[in-house]
Amino acid sequence: MMCHLQRHHKDKLLQPGAKKRVIEGQSSIQRSFASTWSQSSAKAQEITRCIGVFIAKDMRPFSVVDNVGFCELVKVLEPRYHIPSRPHFSQQVIPALYNEVKANVTDGLKKAESVAITTDGWTSRAVQSYITVTAHVITTEWEMKSFVLQTRPLFESHTGTNIADVLKATIQEWELERSAHSIAVVTDNARNMIVAVREAGLSPHIKCFAHTLNLASQAGLHVPRVSRLLGRVRKVVAFFHRSTTATAVLAAKQKMLEIASHKLIMDVVTRWNSSMDMLERYLEQQAAITAALLSTEVRKNARELDTMDSADISDAEEIVNLLKPLKKATTVLSDEKSPTLSLIVPLKAMIEQSMTPDEKDSTTIANMKTAILQNLSSRFTEEQDYLLEGTALDPRFRSLPHLLPEQREEVFHRLKNKSNQLQQAVTVKQTKEAGASDGDPADAADQRDTAHRVEPEQPPSKKTALEELFGATFSEPPVTQSQSRIEVEIDLYKKDTSIPLTSCPLKWWKENAHMYPLLSPLAKAYLTVPATSVPSERVFSTAGDIVNAQRSQLLPENVDMLVFLQKNL
Repeated sequence: MMCHLQRHHKDKLLQPGAKKRVIEGQSSIQRSFASTWSQSSAKAQEITRCIGVFIAKDMRPFSVVDNVGFCELVKVLEPRYHIPSRPHFSQQVIPALYNEVKANVTDGLKKAESVAITTDGWTSRAVQSYITVTAHVITTEWEMKSFVLQTRPLFESHTGTNIADVLKATIQEWELERSAHSIAVVTDNARNMIVAVREAGLSPHIKCFAHTLNLASQAGLHVPRVSRLLGRVRKVVAFFHRSTTATAVLAAKQKMLEIASHKLIMDVVTRWNSSMDMLERYLEQQAAITAALLSTEVRKNARELDTMDSADISDAEEIVNLLKPLKKATTVLSDEKSPTLSLIVPLKAMIEQSMTPDEKDSTTIANMKTAILQNLSSRFTEEQDYLLEGTALDPRFRSLPHLLPEQREEVFHRLKNKSNQLQQAVTVKQTKEAGASDGDPADAADQRDTAHRVEPEQPPSKKTALEELFGATFSEPPVTQSQSRIEVEIDLYKKDTSIPLTSCPLKWWKENAHMYPLLSPLAKAYLTVPATSVPSERVFSTAGDIVNAQRSQLLPENVDMLVFLQKNL
């Protein structure tokens, strides 16, 4: 361009020393970046929304927008943006985000054929009681989805009636009712939860299997010999947690003996697996602990501590080995990405078998097994039929090997009846919807004419080459007059080979649902239900990070919105 100007338009070029003409009203780059955006501008609103997402997802307090470091960061990233006030985020940005995400969650729930919920109660740092409800569905693509629906305050006492009122309000607000399916509920074994589910009219009510395992394991740990052993270990661990000198000596002994530099674990009385972890860590560090307690620096302050002899060590090792399967079972049941209801019956049968006393067992282990077995055997008697049906609909366990042949037939007979009931409910629903849409008399007359009109007979469709070659061998089994379609599907399903334990049952149903059009909706309804109330309990730790010391005065409605966004965004 400069060459062109010099060659043809020399008169247009500025002479040396001449000033450049500035267009009136034009702003310089520096002056443009010095101006502040209006809060109504699209870019400012986008940044404000992202700060709201940051507060919700990372569980930051609203006061973060006033922090010097955060304000400096935003100023460097975008000097033209002015951060709104803290009330703007708590009263406008977060509620707007909540409504946006709530609409998406509601839409996802409406598309689900069946819904299961879990619920539990907790108390915040501000000594405020809350009830959390989570929902679980299987999508049309056979994928499990979980949503935290609400975390609402409970100002009254935790009676079954008050909790039932919360459950009823939740179901109504989120439109969870389905004409063809009931709403399954998973809670712990507390009596008030049992009353609440009954008064709310929900069924089936599944008791959290992780909580059941906790109660059974606690029964085993309360055996006198085991309880005393845990008390002695707990006292040693508490000493090392309390004494900085002993901790330093233990670290030196670990290095000298080439033992892993792990800290000792203190158990929580209400969590049996923490007691197992404490014993396991003690056994790992036993040589270093003994050496540390015998050292000159520690010995004078540890005279009241009893070290474990060989019999104690042997018992501790046997206790850990006995409880390991229970811990693995709890871990497997806590998965939220795959079906777990179908695992309850096989795991319960496996645990009962492993807890049967053996003549080789020591007295301590025999007493533990007896206590655990007695506690576990009395559980799930009311829900046994429902759990067996859910297990049968999992292609990994369809053979039901732990049942007698007549018991297996009874399970599939119940499934046949429930499938028929489901089809009847679907038919009634479709009839009602069709009746609601047939309001015009002219449309009704047209439908009657169409019903009486005789359609010309269509010629039979031509068979493909594969149908001609393999039709007699691989065609669908014919439905006889004495056998219904659901019976044919159940027979075909029972004859099919069980898939490996490592396979995903939802993926199998997604690939084979077209072969079982009557059985697959039933499978989706059963496999939606979780085996534990862990999803609700996991909210407690999240809520504990939100309602912390800095935010102990958070309003209950803000707690609800922040927990909801953190889990569902």
